Amino acid sequence: MSHETNALAQIHRQIMWNRLIAVVEEQAQIMIRTAFSTTVREAGDLSAGIFDLLGRMMAQAVTGTPGHVNSMAESVGHFLKKFPAQTMRPGDHYITNDPWLGTGHLHDLTVVTPAFRNGKIVGLFANTAHVIDVGGLGMGPEGRSVFEEGMYIPIVKCFDQGQPNETFFDFMRAGSRLPVELEGDIYSLCACNDAGARRLVEMMDEFEMDSLDPLATFIFDSSHRATLAEIARIPRGTFSAEIYSDGYEEPVRLAAEMTILEDAIEVDFAGTSGLSSRGINVPAAYCRAYACFGIKCVVAPEIPNNWASLAPFRMKIPEGCILNAPRPYPVSVRHVIGHLLPDLVMGCLHQTVPERVTAEGASSLWNPPLRGGSSVSGQSRGNRPVVDDFEIITFNSGGTGARPTSDGLNATAFPSGVRTMPVEATENVAPVVIWRKELKPDSGGAGRTRGGAGQIMEISTKGELAFAVNASFDRIAHAPKGREGGLNGGAGVVKQKSGKTLRTKGYQVIPDGDRLILELPGGAGMGDPTTRDPALVARDVRDGLVSAENARVLYRVALNAGAGVDVAGTAALRAGASG
Repeated sequence: MSHETNALAQIHRQIMWNRLIAVVEEQAQIMIRTAFSTTVREAGDLSAGIFDLLGRMMAQAVTGTPGHVNSMAESVGHFLKKFPAQTMRPGDHYITNDPWLGTGHLHDLTVVTPAFRNGKIVGLFANTAHVIDVGGLGMGPEGRSVFEEGMYIPIVKCFDQGQPNETFFDFMRAGSRLPVELEGDIYSLCACNDAGARRLVEMMDEFEMDSLDPLATFIFDSSHRATLAEIARIPRGTFSAEIYSDGYEEPVRLAAEMTILEDAIEVDFAGTSGLSSRGINVPAAYCRAYACFGIKCVVAPEIPNNWASLAPFRMKIPEGCILNAPRPYPVSVRHVIGHLLPDLVMGCLHQTVPERVTAEGASSLWNPPLRGGSSVSGQSRGNRPVVDDFEIITFNSGGTGARPTSDGLNATAFPSGVRTMPVEATENVAPVVIWRKELKPDSGGAGRTRGGAGQIMEISTKGELAFAVNASFDRIAHAPKGREGGLNGGAGVVKQKSGKTLRTKGYQVIPDGDRLILELPGGAGMGDPTTRDPALVARDVRDGLVSAENARVLYRVALNAGAGVDVAGTAALRAGASG
């Protein structure tokens, strides 16, 4: 083959690869447009991808979360063990929410669908979505085994050659508080996989492809080589870090020892705390998903995410630790611990490539499951109305950690990447009123670059009737830590408006006439605060992100009456600090 011919073939394969990413992105967008649950259509808590017939992920949608994508990358292999590719037929759809075969807890449904061209199976589409209710105790940490946390769906067919498995759907409808939403979401997951399969066939027809195997080989070889080249740029060595979660019964220590090898990065989680009796435990696949994501953000962020680009990141997760929960340990809110893992591995990487690593952020989502109606407040009393029972989850985020050359992001989800749900979307589907949702001043840790601000939320029901929150919050006793002299981010707060402090985790009732107050953590700062550009500090004061007092005390910046920089006063303050 001539050089010109080979170069043209390379270009064709790259075009097909890009087209494949467009196919799975359309797959994800169809799910968002057709989903019933606000968690999917508003927050984007989902993943979508295409796999070869060996269960290896070739491409993922840009839309989605790392916890879903990277654990789903393992799950398709489990589907193939039970239903080999040669037994699949057009119109078949397979489903599970098994936390150990899927993406970590029962609220995530994973659907796998075969794609056929000219009667021959050519690939597999998979997706995952977080649904609001699967029965049981509901999403929260209170369960003492996975059997209390909701319906447990093994890998089964939900559609057989295009026909719904009515027995399966009977069980789903009977076991959920929100049967219409749950059934609608399952149809949505299957429909978006069908759409992906149709687009794939169109692509294969256009490029006259009889098989995906040559393209898969090109994708995997290119991705693996590129990832190894990026690893080679990282100085060798072994680096250790630790981070603490508030936990449930007691604080949880997460420990990691990272070894940078010539052709791999290995992480050993020895020294991590043991299993919890409550639902904050993490299945191993979910641990790998977020640990790999944290490494990839630093080491190889520009390389597409697939089976081959993830392969060089290897994890050793000791049995009996909270990051390797065996069945049937409770795992409902495994994200509380799992979302801290990127900060943990970045603590290791900061020791070798500090210029690439952020300070710690709020990390764990603050997504309170809210429940109300007669199941919480009982029947109406006096002239107060009866509120229909409701179950809703609203997704919210604190601030991200400061970056080496830029401030952290305010009220933005990292590492999960989900969108903050609009107030109107929540209030439209449940009798909930969100009275206040605003950025919290002084919550971003001070530094040369400032941590992102957290936010304050004030929530009640319509009529101010009692409701319950199944709290699964973190970063309250253990605020995000700064790096290189940057200060910690602001810690979270959970309380009632009347003043009572609430537990950070667990089912609690907000009584009649009271409101739930959530103060979300801020991201930590990076670098000495007294080296921050005074003009940026003054801007933050004008924007309400930093108080004038903290500008003076933490940043050593004096302001004039118009909240501009007092140059002489600032010089005097900083000279005094350095002296």
